[in-house]
Amino acid sequence: MAIKSLTDDQVRNWTREQKDRWWLTEVFRGDMPQLTLRSGVTGFLLGGVLSATNLYIGAKTGWTLGVGITSVILAFAVFRVLSRLGLREMTILENNCSQSIATASGYMTSPLIAGMAAYMWIENKPMNWVHMLCFNVVLSILGVLVAFPMKRRFINDEQQPFPEGRAAGTVLDTLYNSDATTGLFKAKALGISAVITGAHAFISGESYQKFIQEKLLGFKESWHLTHYLDQWYYTLVAKGVVPVPQLAGVDIRQLALRPEADLAMFGAGALMGIKSACSLLLGMVVNFVVIVPVMIASGEIKPTAGAIAAGDAVFGRSHIMNSWALWWGITMMVVASMVSLFAKPGVFIEAFRGFFGKKKDAPTDVLRDIELPLWVSWVGVPIVGVIGAWMAKAWFGVDWVYGLSSIPLISLLALIAVSSTALTGTTPGGSLSKIPQFTYGALNPNHPPTNLMTAVMCSEVATNSSNLLMDIKPGYMLGAKPRQQAIGHVIGIMAGCMASTPLFFALFTKGFDPEKGTLQQHMVTESITFPAALQWKGVSDLVTSVFGGESTTVLLTNSILWSMVIAGVVALIFEVLRIATKGRFPITPLAIGLGVVVPPASTLAMFLGALFFWSMHKVYANRKNTVGWKLWVDTHEPICAGIIAGAALVSIGDLLVKAFLL
Repeated sequence: MAIKSLTDDQVRNWTREQKDRWWLTEVFRGDMPQLTLRSGVTGFLLGGVLSATNLYIGAKTGWTLGVGITSVILAFAVFRVLSRLGLREMTILENNCSQSIATASGYMTSPLIAGMAAYMWIENKPMNWVHMLCFNVVLSILGVLVAFPMKRRFINDEQQPFPEGRAAGTVLDTLYNSDATTGLFKAKALGISAVITGAHAFISGESYQKFIQEKLLGFKESWHLTHYLDQWYYTLVAKGVVPVPQLAGVDIRQLALRPEADLAMFGAGALMGIKSACSLLLGMVVNFVVIVPVMIASGEIKPTAGAIAAGDAVFGRSHIMNSWALWWGITMMVVASMVSLFAKPGVFIEAFRGFFGKKKDAPTDVLRDIELPLWVSWVGVPIVGVIGAWMAKAWFGVDWVYGLSSIPLISLLALIAVSSTALTGTTPGGSLSKIPQFTYGALNPNHPPTNLMTAVMCSEVATNSSNLLMDIKPGYMLGAKPRQQAIGHVIGIMAGCMASTPLFFALFTKGFDPEKGTLQQHMVTESITFPAALQWKGVSDLVTSVFGGESTTVLLTNSILWSMVIAGVVALIFEVLRIATKGRFPITPLAIGLGVVVPPASTLAMFLGALFFWSMHKVYANRKNTVGWKLWVDTHEPICAGIIAGAALVSIGDLLVKAFLL
């Protein structure tokens, strides 16, 4: 059946009490099972898997994937299998509950691959894992407490769309109230794509093959399928058949310009979309093909060893990034993010309209028996906020005055973030984090953890509040109990932290030896670069240098300063054009900056993924009910989710084998 909704006139003219009575009568499903043991366990387990894949993708690209619709289809598939084993059919609300838990879990990796990683790099030591887990949990629960008072306004009263949440609700309704073969087909497509990409990752996993062939089978050497798509060419180079490709007299392999069969990034690019992927590719080409060779030729970027004239110069992508290119890429991302945020004053006005506008008589709370009581938030926010400030003081050295003053700022930024998410589906957590970074960096410039950890507090709460309301939207559409959704979100928080925290340490910090280099050098490789953490650390270094009384030339050369100025101006112009044309301007400056810090091989893989699915959409968009349309258009997201899950999970296993078995 079609999902019931209010008309635009009813949304504008009815009171919230009228809207709540309508929802209670027309939509609410009463005592239909929702947060059951099996839905909770399913969501918990799915959330752990999605959290692991998001951690891997986030470490490589700097952004986390929306997992709402993926969670819906995965939960639906699991429930179908269980029903065929003789268990009772799962209700639509149980499925929604599982996807809500899993989605909450999937987003718990954001601070790990951004602010917390940057903090560890600056301190040059791994964070205590208990501190990381507890701090993340406390901030996320604070996000739940901050979100629920806003739920009544944004969802109950204003009926805001929350696009990704509405899409998840629509998919759920389709799966349960139309031909079930649609959902099964999507689930099978997800599973098959995961198996294919997982098999490829296993065959090309160096650690897997070394362990099996050398440790288990006793071979002297091992073989694995190479990641590099151009390996055949360099085989000919070794034989003297063809020349070594060079830029500015440097082997292009020193610039990391090698294509790889990175299927996880292929799937991620397909979800990113062709427009952002093209801008990402543009940033990579401009940096590594144009600017960096010019800077090498002019002597601004020097080799770590050898000499260009002798033909043995050693550069490497990490050295190029850290010594020069990182700064203009960060500048472009920060300027684009801030312009995008502050160019929409309507978001700020809308955020506070309900609080500072004329008040009507308080409506009768007809949903008081199923809503989370408001007193829980009014009491909980100060208590949990003080606990968070205490953790920041005791564990990270953030002074009480800064930790406590961040609590009202947290609420302010959460309100802005929810307003943006409600209308556009985009949560500007990264953009908002720069506000406390610059604010507290200026107030306490000689203690970098202050600007980093207060920004983590603000960003994590704002993001979690927005994601919670995005998850609650499909529940509201389908008639779920809000109170049980809040409990489910907390379960998801625990699942995500319990899965991602130990995995983070196992993958990225195990074996760190401070005598062999810094923690940043240990964690950052040619393929895993932590772009978000690079941006957070870059901003922290900048505010420390500017406000700490030191000359910026200690940190930045003249050429770097000029590159930052030019990048900032270009980002400003491009973002203004993008906003003025309502998104029709073909270039996204934020993605250009990201293309500078993401490895070129990952950028190329994402572009190819976006290009492939964009082409399939062009071919089959008007050919509905054909196999091509059903596979490449209607099942686009499940296939991409399967590609990412299979490749990422097996690649994570390869890293674990390397860490613990070799």
